[in-house]
Amino acid sequence: MTPTPLQALAIFAAGVAAGTINTVVGSGTLITFPVLLGVGYAPVVANVSNTIGLVPGSATGAYGYRRELRGQRRRTVPLAAASVLGGITGAILLLSLPASAFKAIVPVFIAIALVLIIAQPRLARALEHRRRPAHANAGPVATLSVFASGVYGGYFGAAQGILLLAILGLAIDEDLQRINALKVVLAGLVNLVAAIVFICAAHVAWLAAALIALGATIGGVIGAHAGRRLPANVLRAVIVVVGIIAIVRLVA
Repeated sequence: MTPTPLQALAIFAAGVAAGTINTVVGSGTLITFPVLLGVGYAPVVANVSNTIGLVPGSATGAYGYRRELRGQRRRTVPLAAASVLGGITGAILLLSLPASAFKAIVPVFIAIALVLIIAQPRLARALEHRRRPAHANAGPVATLSVFASGVYGGYFGAAQGILLLAILGLAIDEDLQRINALKVVLAGLVNLVAAIVFICAAHVAWLAAALIALGATIGGVIGAHAGRRLPANVLRAVIVVVGIIAIVRLVA
């Protein structure tokens, strides 16, 4: 299908919002995915196209956080490997399971993501208080947890960033902004490898993916430089409303 000019503008705007949100905290899929559903794309096609479209936003977000990423190479390598393997696994599961399974599973995933978004302020406070038992590098349990979040991200991905913030914040003794920078890289790698799988083996709505990519690229820059100034409560409320709309759309 070909979106109308107004629909194309809506997809582009959703890409900008998603790129910004993904860089700041993570859950931009809850903006772009419902918009693609509303335009008329089938759920799996919407998810595949959305994953591909969000890749450039992760790249610009990571570049914007380059100062916070300095000195993190040693801990990043094993976590990146876990993210890549998890992302490939999740993407293969998406393409292997029937579309009916996706329609049944994703509303549950979105509901979990919304709960995480609502609980995010408490999670952030908990992370600040869990510094003494943490370590400079992630251990095997945290690495396995990052792999599991990669599987989730490759399959759907909404709120993967929040999951990663919780995992990394509890496992690593580090400033929260530097943890967020690492989160942007790991979530971006999951999107990238899943996108490669989808390009090779799935039906992609290329115009929609391109519009999201253009918007997410801009959003990634906004998120890295000015996103921390966005009113968190307003942003959280918008994501929750959009997520509820997505659940209703999928169930209906």
